[in-house]
Amino acid sequence: MSPTRSQAERDAMTVEIGFALLTGVFVAALAFGAVLSPLLFTDPGRTGTGVLLAAAGSAAGVAFEWRVVRVLRRFTGRRAG
Repeated sequence: MSPTRSQAERDAMTVEIGFALLTGVFVAALAFGAVLSPLLFTDPGRTGTGVLLAAAGSAAGVAFEWRVVRVLRRFTGRRAG
């Protein structure tokens, strides 16, 4: 059975989750744009554009997950330590 958390601890966790999600979306958008940036300078054709879109979506997903996990682990470590 876990100890009861105070309202301040619950609020801090809520804020930290919101921060993690918001910054995760920002980092994902940056990754998506960075992978798609060659489209501004070249015309890779239909297939190349599809490949770049798939790569950009994958990079954005990985970047989002990495950022959220990193922020929440750091918060948990700070609480425990």
